[in-house]
Amino acid sequence: EQAVAVAGGVVGGTLLFVLIGTTAYLLWKKFCCLLSYEKLASPVKMTNVNALFQDQSLSDIQLKSTRSRSIPFIIPPTLHGRDWINLTNEEHVQEGSDPYMIPQSGPRSSFHSLAGAYVVGTINPELYKFPEDKSETDFPEGNIGRLWFSIEYEKESERLLVSLIKVRKLQPPADSCSPFVKIYLLPDERSYLQSKTKRKTLNPQFDENFVFQVSSKMLLQRTLKFLVYHVDKQKKHHLLGQVIFPLKNETLTDDNKLVIWRDLEKESLEPPSEYGDIQFSLSYNDYLGRLTVVVLRARGLKLQEESHAVSVYVKVSLMNHNKFIKSKKTAAVLGSPNPVYNETFSFKADQTELDTASLSLSVLQS
Repeated sequence: EQAVAVAGGVVGGTLLFVLIGTTAYLLWKKFCCLLSYEKLASPVKMTNVNALFQDQSLSDIQLKSTRSRSIPFIIPPTLHGRDWINLTNEEHVQEGSDPYMIPQSGPRSSFHSLAGAYVVGTINPELYKFPEDKSETDFPEGNIGRLWFSIEYEKESERLLVSLIKVRKLQPPADSCSPFVKIYLLPDERSYLQSKTKRKTLNPQFDENFVFQVSSKMLLQRTLKFLVYHVDKQKKHHLLGQVIFPLKNETLTDDNKLVIWRDLEKESLEPPSEYGDIQFSLSYNDYLGRLTVVVLRARGLKLQEESHAVSVYVKVSLMNHNKFIKSKKTAAVLGSPNPVYNETFSFKADQTELDTASLSLSVLQS
């Protein structure tokens, strides 16, 4: 056993010594190759070109033998007419041309003709151009501003995430502008989210995030509404424009964040009808079987008497097959052609009766 152990130690030591020696030899050889170089020819003088090339003819032949056969050797046009060694099949004379001409398209070797190269130290600006974002510069005539925002929907938590990014090229009524934005999720116009006010700028950068709670079933029936306001020195708010964005045609998922821009539109100021307009809302509760009517306001009413003693109210009637069921009325508002009510009424109505039921809203003057 001792003899075997000694023999194994001797063999292992010998192998280790051979391995170390081989490794050292390879490292030394690689190091010598890194330090080796070829001496470059001195700059060619035009007066003694013939003598210099005759003395170096032998070294040129040696270099040609080591050069890759796929790379042609080119004689610059400035040295045409000199006494050269006979050219091989892959060598040709460069045609005289403008050394500053733009290179042709297509693949080329780094040893291509000098006519296709740029002067050392110059930059081709065409290579560094990025696609221009025309949404920042292309504004149509009469534009009153442009708004950028993004939307994303989290289905699990039923949250609509709205990011207000920026507004550009606002057209305020005064020289200075301090804008802010109100965001609605229609048809709910009674609640909204509001951004911070940016002082003295026509191009506000907001970068603010807002969250609306809405179920996935109702999402496609909702509409985003952005109102951009300007605050003057008297703290009065002036509407600069609005953006209406329906969600019915959008595909919103957790991993799909849409970045959108829209031009601002002026507020729709449609004139009232001949006798005026009334604004109200409807909703129905399936579980309770109740129809809810909210009478909000009226505008542009044609009062028969111009007097502050005149009172105006709204009468809401539920009918089925043109048969009167029940009637309720709001409180009377005195002397205003634009009364505001904000009153809610509930009617008992079975779901099977909705197809034949109807509502009548009448504006009455005392």
